[in-house]
Amino acid sequence: MRERLQAAADDLVASGAEAGLQVAVTRHGRMVADVTAGRAATHHGHGGPTSTRHGHGGPADTRHGDGSPAGARRGDGSSASARRESPVESSTLFYAASTAKGVASAVAHVLVERGELAYDLRVAEVWPEFGVHGKDGVTLRHILLHTAGVPAPPYDTTVEDLCDWEHMCAVLAKAEPWWKPGTRFGYHAQTFGFLLGETVRRATGRTLSWWLREAVTRPLGVEDEVHFGVPEPLLDRVALQEPPIGPPPAEPEPGSPADRAIPPGIRSDAAYANRADVLSADVYAAGTMTARGVARVYAALLGDVEGVRLVSPARLGAMAAVQYEGMDEVMGFPTTWAFGFSTYRPGDGAARSGSTFGMVGMNDSAAYADIDSGVAVAVMRNRFGGGLEALSRIGRIVNDAFPSRGHSG
Repeated sequence: MRERLQAAADDLVASGAEAGLQVAVTRHGRMVADVTAGRAATHHGHGGPTSTRHGHGGPADTRHGDGSPAGARRGDGSSASARRESPVESSTLFYAASTAKGVASAVAHVLVERGELAYDLRVAEVWPEFGVHGKDGVTLRHILLHTAGVPAPPYDTTVEDLCDWEHMCAVLAKAEPWWKPGTRFGYHAQTFGFLLGETVRRATGRTLSWWLREAVTRPLGVEDEVHFGVPEPLLDRVALQEPPIGPPPAEPEPGSPADRAIPPGIRSDAAYANRADVLSADVYAAGTMTARGVARVYAALLGDVEGVRLVSPARLGAMAAVQYEGMDEVMGFPTTWAFGFSTYRPGDGAARSGSTFGMVGMNDSAAYADIDSGVAVAVMRNRFGGGLEALSRIGRIVNDAFPSRGHSG
């Protein structure tokens, strides 16, 4: 299988469809493929003092904001640095957009497993300012299931606003819900991370990034490879996203729920993903990672990885179980959702309902796992958009090698 994956990755790069790729596959906790192809440009010169922004602060870890030293960044959020290009390596970090939502959900489940949180914790119990306009009934469960009813930031939100944790939490606390919590489903594209992250911070006294490091990535030895906000010393390792070859995706219809949920000022493209303030901010709805790092995280959700198992078998089953089937009231199409995860398995790989769980990012990076086959898969790429061909080809190869026992096709 590894040879087939390498040949597919090389072909995708040679065709121009991809600039650089990472593919990692684990099975029953063991890495069976760690493939790279193509090249990635990085910005040399990002490094500097460790940031004190939210997630990388001092002992209490409760600081917020971007936190970079005065003068370190230009107004567009980028650093004055030289572009350099080199072959993609297994350690190259890739902006993975909403692929990180799966990681954030995983951390939340780990915290419930450890007794730090409860699914039915009312957010207003720990974040009183949030419990206005009928939001007092929102629970952690609602946040993970995208049924909280707060899918949109203010329509005039800017990237600078998005990177300001305290500002975003304040405006979302004041927001009026779109529906009674728990009664409808709608993808919380940009608000998910703030709702989850502030609930975790208020309930535990630690940020989601702190818990990611201490409870998940450090025990697995991948603390430098899976991030929400990238620590400033590691920004030199982040592959710059390249624009798509074809036309950009169509904008949502003005005034539609999708348009309101993802305001024009914070819509993702390659330039957005390359901003240093975006990369280093802990927004939790997006993140940066390596394929092998996030595949190892999913492997430890499935079972033992060198003595580390993140959740019990019973919780694993609950995480992957289908919780919702129906219309996404925000995005406007039918969807199926597990407990904080998409149920999509790339490559036409039919699987038992409740076996596959993961997330695909806006830039078509992805990470997912399948319980029945014991496989965890991650694909990272630096061509922003247009990457479903890569996910499908890689998914088919993995599915051929390790079909789900629940395959019914």
